[in-house]
Amino acid sequence: MLLNPRPADSGMAAHDRVYRALRGQIMHGEIAPGVALTLRGIGRQFDVSMTPAREAVRRLVAEGALTLSSSGRVSTPELSSERIEELGALRALLEVELASRALPRAHIALIDRLATINHALAGVIARHDAVGYIRTNLEFHRTLYLRAQAPAMLAMCETVWLQLGPTMRRLYGRLMRTDVPTGHRLILAALRAGDEPGLRLAVRSDVTQGLRLLLA
Repeated sequence: MLLNPRPADSGMAAHDRVYRALRGQIMHGEIAPGVALTLRGIGRQFDVSMTPAREAVRRLVAEGALTLSSSGRVSTPELSSERIEELGALRALLEVELASRALPRAHIALIDRLATINHALAGVIARHDAVGYIRTNLEFHRTLYLRAQAPAMLAMCETVWLQLGPTMRRLYGRLMRTDVPTGHRLILAALRAGDEPGLRLAVRSDVTQGLRLLLA
């Protein structure tokens, strides 16, 4: 019998909650590039002590979602052109392979689900919701890639998304998008046709086209 059970949100649970919430904010572009974060500020935001805030930051720094300067300043990354190009190349390699592996398992229900997400994306664009756009766009891709049944590869892909999140927010503002990405329509058409070369081409184009604008 435990005489002193641990509170439900202490220790590991608290830092994991902060980590997951902060990770989602960064991945979806809720925090702009170069924004400084403090442990005190994170603690206030999530109503936790400094220890779980520090552990969450440590994990996010290890994933490249946050940068830690020699002076101890923690901030979201401001990516160089070389880094953007590298991460874009990684997206192309990983996501093309995930889509290809997902194709044999892309049943009608999955394609319908992707079409529904794409329709929701149109509504987000109409509202000029940058964070909603990034979140819904990543939901479209992740829903497809889950069918690849390649969890290690998907985890690597999500780490790339995480590092690019703040930069993608900046990119959205530059694009001034008014309709859903053409690449999504091509992806859906290739899935319906069972066209693997077409799917690979559509995914590659979709994940790299926008990032090229940041390098122009």
